[in-house]
Amino acid sequence: MLMRKASPALLFLGLVLLAASCSTPQRRKSPELIPGEVDALSQVTPTEALAIADRYARHAWRPFARNILHGPDVSGVLVHTPDVSLKDPPERPGWWVPGEMNLGIPYKWGGFDDPASFDRAISEGLAAGDVSSPAKRRADNAGVSQQATGVDCSGYISRCLKLPSVLDTSQLPSVCRPIEARDLRPGDLLNIPRGHVVLCAGWARPDQSWIYYYETGGGPDYWRPGLKEAPLNAMLELGYQPLRYRGMAYEPTTSGKEVLTRSIRSAVLSVPHPTVGEP
Repeated sequence: MLMRKASPALLFLGLVLLAASCSTPQRRKSPELIPGEVDALSQVTPTEALAIADRYARHAWRPFARNILHGPDVSGVLVHTPDVSLKDPPERPGWWVPGEMNLGIPYKWGGFDDPASFDRAISEGLAAGDVSSPAKRRADNAGVSQQATGVDCSGYISRCLKLPSVLDTSQLPSVCRPIEARDLRPGDLLNIPRGHVVLCAGWARPDQSWIYYYETGGGPDYWRPGLKEAPLNAMLELGYQPLRYRGMAYEPTTSGKEVLTRSIRSAVLSVPHPTVGEP
């Protein structure tokens, strides 16, 4: 086949395109994550943990009057669903409205439901949540109703860590290692054994004085999961212990990379005076 020489115009165009491609800045790759410890109960990344937490907070569902229960269940366990009729105590009222679409899987003492099992239970007429109380804390497992559905603080965090079964606040330290508060990263925990636990979602202030965190069972909207921000020192003074789950992936160096999106941060609840949830 006869080969024709390229015209000077085509040669010039090719050189221009080659120079442009060489000068185009290359997109920087995200830092590689180092997996968690191989013998951990699960493997999870900070992004996955926070996505699960947010999924619980944004889950849409429609309850009805049959999902309300204020009184003993069939086994005699006292249940109080956090619907809008709950007014006692007045500083920790209920929130969900029957017949309307609601956002957020409600709090249930001893609950470990995922969104799918929660939806099935609601369709079957189970009670939508069961608030905590000093009496339930004293009763411990005996205060857990099998006729209610939802998730409590440790059930929520166990789901965020992709654990195969729930670990309560006294058990979570056994699968974590303690860290310094200044080293908190998204996906870490702040835990009070036999008290309460929250999921760190990052630093809310450049000086690391406030943190973002996900929780359920804490103020100001006690009985549903959500993203909040509070002064770190106030949290530590309440007795929260910083922990890192052994199966949590991490970056080899601290980059300060944001995990929360701007739209998620826009819905954060500010809690300047935090308290320990779940009375």
